[in-house]
Amino acid sequence: MSIRFRLLLSFTSVVVVSVILFISTAYLLSVAVTGDFRSINSFYNIHYSLHPLSEEEETIFIDMKYLAKHDPEKLKDQLVLEQFDMQLKMVQAGLVVRENNKLIYTAPIFENVNIAHILPQYDLSNNSIRNTMNAGSHFFSYAKFDFYFSPDAGDKGSIFVIRERSPFAEVVRTLLPILIIVFVAILLLTGFLLYRYVTRKIVQPLDGLRQSAEHIKDGDLTFELRSTSKDEVGQLVMTFEQMRKQLYDSIQLQLHYEENRKQLLSNISHDLRTPITTIKGYAEGIMDGVTNTQEKLDKYVGAIHTRASDMERLVDELLFYSKLDLKKEPFSFEQVELSGFLHRIVDELAIEFDNHAVEVSWEQAFLEEWFVLADREKLKRVIMNLFDNCLKYMNQDPKIITIGIEKQGELAVVKIADNGPGIQQESLPHIFERFYREEPSRSRAAGGSGLGLAIAQQIIEGQGGTIWATSELGQGTSICFTLKIFVDRR
Repeated sequence: MSIRFRLLLSFTSVVVVSVILFISTAYLLSVAVTGDFRSINSFYNIHYSLHPLSEEEETIFIDMKYLAKHDPEKLKDQLVLEQFDMQLKMVQAGLVVRENNKLIYTAPIFENVNIAHILPQYDLSNNSIRNTMNAGSHFFSYAKFDFYFSPDAGDKGSIFVIRERSPFAEVVRTLLPILIIVFVAILLLTGFLLYRYVTRKIVQPLDGLRQSAEHIKDGDLTFELRSTSKDEVGQLVMTFEQMRKQLYDSIQLQLHYEENRKQLLSNISHDLRTPITTIKGYAEGIMDGVTNTQEKLDKYVGAIHTRASDMERLVDELLFYSKLDLKKEPFSFEQVELSGFLHRIVDELAIEFDNHAVEVSWEQAFLEEWFVLADREKLKRVIMNLFDNCLKYMNQDPKIITIGIEKQGELAVVKIADNGPGIQQESLPHIFERFYREEPSRSRAAGGSGLGLAIAQQIIEGQGGTIWATSELGQGTSICFTLKIFVDRR
Protein backbone atom coordinates (compact mmCIF):
# COMPACT_ATOMS: atom_id res chain seq x y z
CA MET A 1 0.00 0.00 0.00
CA SER A 2 1.52 3.32 -1.09
CA ILE A 3 1.92 6.31 1.22
CA ARG A 4 -0.34 8.36 -1.06
CA PHE A 5 -3.18 5.84 -0.70
CA ARG A 6 -2.64 5.59 3.05
CA LEU A 7 -2.88 9.36 3.40
CA LEU A 8 -6.08 9.41 1.33
CA LEU A 9 -7.54 6.61 3.45
CA SER A 10 -6.55 8.41 6.67
CA PHE A 11 -8.14 11.71 5.62
CA THR A 12 -11.31 9.90 4.48
CA SER A 13 -11.54 8.11 7.83
CA VAL A 14 -11.14 11.41 9.67
CA VAL A 15 -13.96 12.95 7.62
CA VAL A 16 -16.33 10.00 8.17
CA VAL A 17 -15.65 9.77 11.91
CA SER A 18 -16.02 13.54 12.32
CA VAL A 19 -19.37 13.55 10.52
CA ILE A 20 -20.67 10.70 12.66
CA LEU A 21 -19.57 12.41 15.86
CA PHE A 22 -21.06 15.72 14.75
CA ILE A 23 -24.45 14.19 13.91
CA SER A 24 -24.49 12.21 17.15
CA THR A 25 -23.63 15.29 19.20
CA ALA A 26 -26.31 17.35 17.43
CA TYR A 27 -28.97 14.75 18.10
CA LEU A 28 -28.03 14.32 21.75
CA LEU A 29 -27.86 18.09 22.28
CA SER A 30 -31.28 18.62 20.75
CA VAL A 31 -32.80 15.79 22.76
CA ALA A 32 -31.30 17.27 25.90
CA VAL A 33 -32.70 20.71 25.11
CA THR A 34 -36.19 19.46 24.25
CA GLY A 35 -36.29 17.26 27.31
CA ASP A 36 -37.37 14.18 25.38
CA PHE A 37 -34.91 11.60 26.66
CA ARG A 38 -36.98 8.61 25.72
CA SER A 39 -36.92 8.68 21.96
CA ILE A 40 -34.27 10.14 19.68
CA ASN A 41 -36.44 9.18 16.71
CA SER A 42 -39.02 11.79 17.74
CA PHE A 43 -36.53 14.58 17.01
CA TYR A 44 -37.50 14.93 13.36
CA ASN A 45 -40.88 13.26 13.68
CA ILE A 46 -41.94 16.30 15.70
CA HIS A 47 -41.15 18.55 12.78
CA TYR A 48 -42.10 16.51 9.76
CA SER A 49 -44.60 13.75 10.70
CA LEU A 50 -48.38 14.08 10.44
CA HIS A 51 -48.75 13.06 14.07
CA PRO A 52 -46.08 14.86 16.13
CA LEU A 53 -46.89 12.93 19.29
CA SER A 54 -45.15 10.54 21.59
CA GLU A 55 -46.66 7.13 22.16
CA GLU A 56 -48.56 8.24 25.30
CA GLU A 57 -49.85 11.37 23.58
CA GLU A 58 -50.84 9.35 20.55
CA THR A 59 -52.89 6.99 22.74
CA ILE A 60 -54.75 9.86 24.44
CA PHE A 61 -55.27 11.62 21.09
CA ILE A 62 -56.78 8.46 19.55
CA ASP A 63 -59.21 8.13 22.47
CA MET A 64 -60.32 11.73 21.99
CA LYS A 65 -60.73 11.25 18.24
CA TYR A 66 -62.91 8.23 18.98
CA LEU A 67 -65.16 10.36 21.18
CA ALA A 68 -65.22 13.11 18.55
CA LYS A 69 -66.46 10.66 15.95
CA HIS A 70 -68.96 8.72 18.04
CA ASP A 71 -69.96 10.86 21.02
CA PRO A 72 -68.75 14.45 20.41
CA GLU A 73 -71.03 15.88 23.12
CA LYS A 74 -68.79 14.33 25.82
CA LEU A 75 -66.03 16.66 24.63
CA LYS A 76 -68.10 19.52 26.11
CA ASP A 77 -67.98 17.94 29.52
CA GLN A 78 -65.38 19.89 31.54
CA LEU A 79 -64.72 16.95 33.85
CA VAL A 80 -63.89 14.67 30.90
CA LEU A 81 -61.69 17.33 29.36
CA GLU A 82 -59.89 17.87 32.65
CA GLN A 83 -59.21 14.13 32.90
CA PHE A 84 -57.75 14.08 29.39
CA ASP A 85 -55.71 17.19 30.15
CA MET A 86 -54.39 15.60 33.36
CA GLN A 87 -53.17 12.62 31.35
CA LEU A 88 -51.51 14.94 28.83
CA LYS A 89 -49.92 16.95 31.62
CA MET A 90 -48.14 13.77 32.72
CA VAL A 91 -46.35 13.75 29.36
CA GLN A 92 -45.70 17.53 29.38
CA ALA A 93 -48.51 18.37 26.92
CA GLY A 94 -51.79 20.27 27.08
CA LEU A 95 -55.33 20.10 25.69
CA VAL A 96 -57.30 22.76 23.80
CA VAL A 97 -60.85 22.21 22.54
CA ARG A 98 -62.54 24.67 20.20
CA GLU A 99 -66.19 24.99 19.20
CA ASN A 100 -66.67 27.15 16.13
CA ASN A 101 -64.46 30.14 17.00
CA LYS A 102 -64.74 29.79 20.77
CA LEU A 103 -62.40 27.89 23.02
CA ILE A 104 -64.42 25.73 25.39
CA TYR A 105 -61.34 24.34 27.14
CA THR A 106 -57.77 25.57 27.47
CA ALA A 107 -55.12 23.76 29.50
CA PRO A 108 -53.82 25.84 32.44
CA ILE A 109 -50.25 25.70 31.05
CA PHE A 110 -51.37 28.01 28.19
CA GLU A 111 -52.89 30.73 30.35
CA ASN A 112 -50.09 33.18 29.58
CA VAL A 113 -50.25 32.56 25.84
CA ASN A 114 -52.86 33.99 23.47
CA ILE A 115 -53.40 30.54 22.12
CA ALA A 116 -56.67 31.34 20.30
CA HIS A 117 -54.94 33.64 17.80
CA ILE A 118 -52.36 31.09 16.67
CA LEU A 119 -54.58 28.05 16.27
CA PRO A 120 -54.93 26.91 12.65
CA GLN A 121 -58.19 27.15 10.74
CA TYR A 122 -60.73 24.37 10.40
CA ASP A 123 -59.93 21.59 7.98
CA LEU A 124 -62.76 19.15 8.25
CA SER A 125 -61.18 16.83 5.74
CA ASN A 126 -58.13 16.69 8.05
CA ASN A 127 -55.83 16.75 5.04
CA SER A 128 -53.98 19.98 5.62
CA ILE A 129 -52.32 19.71 9.01
CA ARG A 130 -49.55 22.00 10.22
CA ASN A 131 -47.42 20.69 13.02
CA THR A 132 -45.70 23.77 14.41
CA MET A 133 -46.82 27.23 15.44
CA ASN A 134 -45.40 30.04 17.49
CA ALA A 135 -46.63 32.93 19.58
CA GLY A 136 -43.90 35.47 20.14
CA SER A 137 -41.01 33.64 21.76
CA HIS A 138 -43.08 30.49 22.35
CA PHE A 139 -42.88 27.55 19.96
CA PHE A 140 -45.42 24.72 19.92
CA SER A 141 -45.85 21.39 18.20
CA TYR A 142 -49.38 20.10 17.92
CA ALA A 143 -51.78 17.49 16.54
CA LYS A 144 -55.40 18.38 15.77
CA PHE A 145 -58.59 16.74 14.68
CA ASP A 146 -61.55 18.69 13.23
CA PHE A 147 -65.14 17.35 13.53
CA TYR A 148 -68.79 18.37 13.95
CA PHE A 149 -70.39 18.56 17.37
CA SER A 150 -73.79 18.58 15.69
CA PRO A 151 -73.80 17.97 11.95
CA ASP A 152 -77.37 19.22 11.63
CA ALA A 153 -76.65 22.45 13.40
CA GLY A 154 -73.29 22.86 11.69
CA ASP A 155 -71.33 23.30 14.94
CA LYS A 156 -67.67 22.71 14.20
CA GLY A 157 -65.23 21.40 16.73
CA SER A 158 -61.46 20.93 17.00
CA ILE A 159 -59.25 18.99 19.36
CA PHE A 160 -55.65 20.20 19.87
CA VAL A 161 -52.94 18.27 21.70
CA ILE A 162 -50.18 20.84 22.10
CA ARG A 163 -46.66 20.70 23.54
CA GLU A 164 -44.39 23.68 23.97
CA ARG A 165 -41.03 23.30 22.32
CA SER A 166 -37.67 25.01 22.93
CA PRO A 167 -36.90 27.82 20.43
CA PHE A 168 -33.33 26.59 20.34
CA ALA A 169 -34.50 23.12 19.41
CA GLU A 170 -36.55 24.61 16.57
CA VAL A 171 -33.54 26.50 15.31
CA VAL A 172 -31.41 23.40 15.59
CA ARG A 173 -33.96 21.30 13.78
CA THR A 174 -34.11 23.89 11.02
CA LEU A 175 -30.38 24.48 10.66
CA LEU A 176 -29.09 20.99 11.43
CA PRO A 177 -29.26 19.69 7.82
CA ILE A 178 -27.56 22.85 6.58
CA LEU A 179 -24.92 22.62 9.30
CA ILE A 180 -24.26 18.99 8.47
CA ILE A 181 -23.84 19.79 4.77
CA VAL A 182 -21.55 22.76 5.51
CA PHE A 183 -19.57 20.71 8.02
CA VAL A 184 -19.10 17.85 5.58
CA ALA A 185 -18.09 20.30 2.83
CA ILE A 186 -15.54 21.97 5.11
CA LEU A 187 -14.16 18.61 6.18
CA LEU A 188 -13.88 17.44 2.57
CA LEU A 189 -12.24 20.69 1.49
CA THR A 190 -9.87 20.64 4.47
CA GLY A 191 -9.01 17.00 3.87
CA PHE A 192 -8.38 17.68 0.19
CA LEU A 193 -6.14 20.68 0.94
CA LEU A 194 -4.24 18.72 3.62
CA TYR A 195 -3.87 15.82 1.22
CA ARG A 196 -2.47 18.14 -1.46
CA TYR A 197 -0.17 19.83 1.06
CA VAL A 198 1.17 16.57 2.50
CA THR A 199 1.56 15.15 -1.00
CA ARG A 200 3.56 18.18 -2.11
CA LYS A 201 5.65 18.41 1.06
CA ILE A 202 6.25 14.71 1.76
CA VAL A 203 5.26 12.39 -1.08
CA GLN A 204 6.84 14.36 -3.93
CA PRO A 205 10.23 14.83 -2.16
CA LEU A 206 10.24 11.12 -1.29
CA ASP A 207 9.46 10.31 -4.91
CA GLY A 208 12.40 12.52 -5.90
CA LEU A 209 14.59 10.55 -3.48
CA ARG A 210 13.41 7.32 -5.08
CA GLN A 211 14.23 8.60 -8.56
CA SER A 212 17.66 9.80 -7.42
CA ALA A 213 18.35 6.40 -5.80
CA GLU A 214 17.37 4.66 -9.04
CA HIS A 215 19.75 6.92 -11.00
CA ILE A 216 22.54 6.13 -8.53
CA LYS A 217 21.74 2.42 -8.86
CA ASP A 218 22.10 2.78 -12.64
CA GLY A 219 25.45 4.53 -12.17
CA ASP A 220 24.20 8.07 -12.93
CA LEU A 221 25.42 10.44 -10.20
CA THR A 222 24.50 13.67 -12.03
CA PHE A 223 20.78 13.63 -11.07
CA GLU A 224 20.47 16.66 -8.80
CA LEU A 225 17.89 17.04 -6.01
CA ARG A 226 16.54 20.39 -4.85
CA SER A 227 14.93 20.95 -1.47
CA THR A 228 12.07 23.47 -1.26
CA SER A 229 11.59 23.29 2.51
CA LYS A 230 13.67 23.25 5.69
CA ASP A 231 11.60 20.70 7.63
CA GLU A 232 12.62 17.12 8.36
CA VAL A 233 11.85 15.93 4.82
CA GLY A 234 13.76 18.88 3.37
CA GLN A 235 16.73 18.09 5.61
CA LEU A 236 16.55 14.46 4.47
CA VAL A 237 16.60 15.58 0.83
CA MET A 238 19.56 17.92 1.48
CA THR A 239 21.45 15.17 3.32
CA PHE A 240 20.80 12.73 0.47
CA GLU A 241 21.94 15.36 -2.04
CA GLN A 242 25.14 15.96 -0.04
CA MET A 243 25.72 12.20 0.01
CA ARG A 244 25.25 12.09 -3.78
CA LYS A 245 27.69 14.96 -4.26
CA GLN A 246 30.27 13.35 -1.99
CA LEU A 247 29.84 10.04 -3.78
CA TYR A 248 30.19 11.80 -7.12
CA ASP A 249 33.29 13.67 -5.93
CA SER A 250 34.72 10.45 -4.51
CA ILE A 251 34.30 8.65 -7.81
CA GLN A 252 35.76 11.60 -9.71
CA LEU A 253 38.67 11.68 -7.29
CA GLN A 254 39.13 7.94 -7.71
CA LEU A 255 39.16 8.36 -11.47
CA HIS A 256 41.63 11.21 -11.07
CA TYR A 257 43.83 9.03 -8.85
CA GLU A 258 43.63 6.24 -11.39
CA GLU A 259 44.65 8.63 -14.13
CA ASN A 260 47.49 9.91 -11.95
CA ARG A 261 48.56 6.35 -11.24
CA LYS A 262 48.72 5.59 -14.94
CA GLN A 263 50.58 8.83 -15.55
CA LEU A 264 52.93 8.05 -12.66
CA LEU A 265 53.75 4.62 -14.04
CA SER A 266 54.30 6.14 -17.45
CA ASN A 267 56.56 8.85 -16.05
CA ILE A 268 58.55 6.41 -13.92
CA SER A 269 59.00 4.08 -16.87
CA HIS A 270 60.09 6.98 -19.05
CA ASP A 271 62.48 8.45 -16.46
CA LEU A 272 64.05 5.10 -15.65
CA ARG A 273 64.36 3.97 -19.24
CA THR A 274 66.97 6.62 -20.13
CA PRO A 275 69.49 5.87 -17.32
CA ILE A 276 68.94 2.12 -17.69
CA THR A 277 69.61 2.37 -21.42
CA THR A 278 72.75 4.40 -20.70
CA ILE A 279 73.94 1.95 -18.05
CA LYS A 280 73.24 -0.96 -20.38
CA GLY A 281 75.12 0.72 -23.23
CA TYR A 282 78.20 1.46 -21.13
CA ALA A 283 78.13 -2.05 -19.63
CA GLU A 284 77.95 -3.61 -23.13
CA GLY A 285 80.85 -1.39 -24.17
CA ILE A 286 82.91 -2.72 -21.29
CA MET A 287 81.89 -6.29 -22.14
CA ASP A 288 82.81 -5.79 -25.81
CA GLY A 289 86.27 -4.52 -24.86
CA VAL A 290 85.73 -0.97 -26.00
CA THR A 291 87.39 0.23 -22.80
CA ASN A 292 90.85 -0.93 -23.84
CA THR A 293 92.50 1.76 -21.75
CA GLN A 294 92.23 2.59 -18.09
CA GLU A 295 91.05 6.11 -18.95
CA LYS A 296 88.10 4.82 -21.00
CA LEU A 297 87.27 2.24 -18.34
CA ASP A 298 87.20 4.90 -15.65
CA LYS A 299 85.00 7.07 -17.85
CA TYR A 300 82.52 4.28 -18.52
CA VAL A 301 82.41 3.20 -14.87
CA GLY A 302 81.93 6.82 -13.78
CA ALA A 303 79.04 7.24 -16.22
CA ILE A 304 77.43 4.03 -14.93
CA HIS A 305 77.80 5.26 -11.34
CA THR A 306 76.30 8.66 -12.20
CA ARG A 307 73.24 7.13 -13.89
CA ALA A 308 72.81 4.65 -11.03
CA SER A 309 72.94 7.56 -8.56
CA ASP A 310 70.29 9.41 -10.59
CA MET A 311 68.07 6.32 -10.47
CA GLU A 312 68.63 5.96 -6.73
CA ARG A 313 67.75 9.63 -6.15
CA LEU A 314 64.62 9.28 -8.29
CA VAL A 315 63.50 6.19 -6.39
CA ASP A 316 64.21 7.88 -3.03
CA GLU A 317 62.21 10.97 -4.00
CA LEU A 318 59.37 8.85 -5.33
CA LEU A 319 59.27 6.80 -2.11
CA PHE A 320 59.38 9.95 0.01
CA TYR A 321 56.59 11.58 -2.04
CA SER A 322 54.46 8.45 -1.77
CA LYS A 323 54.81 8.49 2.03
CA LEU A 324 53.81 12.14 2.12
CA ASP A 325 50.88 11.55 -0.22
CA LEU A 326 49.62 8.62 1.87
CA LYS A 327 50.09 10.58 5.14
CA LYS A 328 52.58 7.96 6.35
CA GLU A 329 55.50 10.33 6.82
CA PRO A 330 55.30 11.77 10.37
CA PHE A 331 56.08 15.42 11.10
CA SER A 332 58.18 16.44 14.08
CA PHE A 333 57.24 20.04 14.85
CA GLU A 334 59.46 22.40 16.77
CA GLN A 335 60.16 26.11 17.08
CA VAL A 336 62.39 27.31 14.25
CA GLU A 337 63.81 30.83 14.06
CA LEU A 338 63.12 31.50 10.40
CA SER A 339 65.71 34.13 9.47
CA GLY A 340 68.65 32.31 11.05
CA PHE A 341 67.45 29.02 9.55
CA LEU A 342 67.48 30.48 6.02
CA HIS A 343 70.89 32.09 6.52
CA ARG A 344 72.41 28.77 7.64
CA ILE A 345 71.13 26.97 4.54
CA VAL A 346 72.51 29.71 2.30
CA ASP A 347 75.88 29.39 4.03
CA GLU A 348 75.86 25.60 3.46
CA LEU A 349 75.26 26.17 -0.26
CA ALA A 350 77.80 28.99 -0.60
CA ILE A 351 80.25 26.84 -2.60
CA GLU A 352 77.45 25.62 -4.88
CA PHE A 353 76.34 29.19 -5.50
CA ASP A 354 79.93 30.24 -6.27
CA ASN A 355 80.36 27.36 -8.74
CA HIS A 356 77.25 28.54 -10.61
CA ALA A 357 78.18 32.23 -10.28
CA VAL A 358 74.95 32.95 -8.38
CA GLU A 359 74.49 36.00 -6.19
CA VAL A 360 72.14 35.70 -3.19
CA SER A 361 70.23 38.88 -2.30
CA TRP A 362 68.14 39.54 0.80
CA GLU A 363 65.17 41.87 0.42
CA GLN A 364 65.70 43.47 3.84
CA ALA A 365 67.57 43.04 7.08
CA PHE A 366 65.54 40.97 9.54
CA LEU A 367 66.01 42.58 12.93
CA GLU A 368 63.12 40.74 14.58
CA GLU A 369 63.28 37.05 15.35
CA TRP A 370 60.27 35.14 14.02
CA PHE A 371 59.73 31.66 15.33
CA VAL A 372 57.58 29.28 13.31
CA LEU A 373 56.25 25.79 14.02
CA ALA A 374 57.85 23.46 11.49
CA ASP A 375 59.62 20.17 10.93
CA ARG A 376 63.21 21.35 10.63
CA GLU A 377 64.49 18.58 8.33
CA LYS A 378 61.51 18.65 5.98
CA LEU A 379 61.52 22.44 5.82
CA LYS A 380 65.22 22.31 4.90
CA ARG A 381 64.34 19.88 2.10
CA VAL A 382 61.77 22.36 0.76
CA ILE A 383 64.34 25.20 0.72
CA MET A 384 66.97 22.96 -0.90
CA ASN A 385 64.50 21.88 -3.63
CA LEU A 386 63.60 25.50 -4.39
CA PHE A 387 67.29 26.54 -4.57
CA ASP A 388 68.00 23.49 -6.75
CA ASN A 389 65.29 24.58 -9.22
CA CYS A 390 66.78 28.08 -9.34
CA LEU A 391 70.26 26.72 -10.10
CA LYS A 392 68.99 24.37 -12.81
CA TYR A 393 67.04 26.86 -14.89
CA MET A 394 68.80 30.22 -14.54
CA ASN A 395 70.51 30.75 -17.91
CA GLN A 396 71.34 34.46 -18.06
CA ASP A 397 73.91 36.64 -16.31
CA PRO A 398 74.00 37.94 -13.70
CA LYS A 399 72.32 35.07 -11.88
CA ILE A 400 70.51 36.39 -8.80
CA ILE A 401 68.43 34.58 -6.16
CA THR A 402 66.38 36.89 -3.93
CA ILE A 403 65.12 35.79 -0.50
CA GLY A 404 62.44 37.66 1.43
CA ILE A 405 60.41 37.19 4.62
CA GLU A 406 57.34 39.16 5.66
CA LYS A 407 54.61 38.83 8.25
CA GLN A 408 50.91 38.59 7.39
CA GLY A 409 48.82 38.29 10.53
CA GLU A 410 49.76 35.03 12.23
CA LEU A 411 51.65 33.76 9.19
CA ALA A 412 55.21 34.20 7.98
CA VAL A 413 55.56 34.39 4.19
CA VAL A 414 58.84 33.21 2.66
CA LYS A 415 59.70 34.15 -0.93
CA ILE A 416 62.51 32.70 -3.04
CA ALA A 417 62.82 34.35 -6.46
CA ASP A 418 65.23 34.00 -9.39
CA ASN A 419 65.82 35.98 -12.58
CA GLY A 420 65.60 32.95 -14.84
CA PRO A 421 63.60 32.52 -18.07
CA GLY A 422 60.26 32.34 -16.27
CA ILE A 423 57.27 30.04 -16.79
CA GLN A 424 54.41 30.39 -19.24
CA GLN A 425 51.12 31.37 -17.61
CA GLU A 426 49.25 28.31 -18.89
CA SER A 427 51.90 26.06 -17.31
CA LEU A 428 52.05 27.89 -13.97
CA PRO A 429 49.08 26.07 -12.29
CA HIS A 430 50.66 22.67 -13.07
CA ILE A 431 54.22 23.09 -11.82
CA PHE A 432 53.39 21.51 -8.41
CA GLU A 433 52.07 18.34 -10.07
CA ARG A 434 54.37 15.33 -9.85
CA PHE A 435 56.54 14.68 -12.90
CA TYR A 436 55.25 17.82 -14.61
CA ARG A 437 57.78 19.49 -16.89
CA GLU A 438 57.10 22.64 -18.87
CA GLU A 439 59.70 21.55 -21.41
CA PRO A 440 60.42 17.84 -20.84
CA SER A 441 63.56 17.68 -22.96
CA ARG A 442 65.15 20.69 -21.24
CA SER A 443 64.18 19.40 -17.78
CA ARG A 444 65.68 16.01 -18.37
CA ALA A 445 68.85 17.66 -19.60
CA ALA A 446 68.95 19.63 -16.35
CA GLY A 447 68.64 16.43 -14.36
CA GLY A 448 65.25 17.11 -12.81
CA SER A 449 62.99 14.30 -11.57
CA GLY A 450 59.79 16.35 -11.69
CA LEU A 451 59.08 15.66 -8.01
CA GLY A 452 60.85 18.56 -6.29
CA LEU A 453 57.98 21.07 -6.26
CA ALA A 454 55.41 18.30 -5.63
CA ILE A 455 57.37 17.25 -2.53
CA ALA A 456 57.67 20.89 -1.43
CA GLN A 457 53.90 21.33 -1.70
CA GLN A 458 53.18 18.16 0.31
CA ILE A 459 55.58 19.24 3.09
CA ILE A 460 54.27 22.84 3.33
CA GLU A 461 50.62 21.78 3.31
CA GLY A 462 51.43 19.07 5.87
CA GLN A 463 52.63 21.84 8.19
CA GLY A 464 49.43 23.86 7.75
CA GLY A 465 50.78 26.29 5.16
CA THR A 466 50.24 27.05 1.49
CA ILE A 467 52.65 27.36 -1.45
CA TRP A 468 52.24 29.15 -4.77
CA ALA A 469 54.24 30.54 -7.67
CA THR A 470 54.28 33.72 -9.76
CA SER A 471 56.28 34.17 -12.92
CA GLU A 472 56.84 36.35 -15.97
CA LEU A 473 58.59 35.18 -19.10
CA GLY A 474 62.07 36.63 -19.29
CA GLN A 475 61.78 38.14 -15.79
CA GLY A 476 62.07 35.14 -13.53
CA THR A 477 59.98 33.04 -11.13
CA SER A 478 59.03 33.52 -7.46
CA ILE A 479 57.98 30.67 -5.18
CA CYS A 480 56.22 31.73 -1.96
CA PHE A 481 55.03 29.67 1.00
CA THR A 482 53.55 30.36 4.43
CA LEU A 483 54.24 28.97 7.90
CA LYS A 484 52.43 29.55 11.17
CA ILE A 485 54.20 31.92 13.54
CA PHE A 486 54.65 30.43 17.01
CA VAL A 487 52.75 32.32 19.71
CA ASP A 488 53.50 31.53 23.34
CA ARG A 489 50.05 31.54 25.03
CA ARG A 490 51.23 30.58 28.48
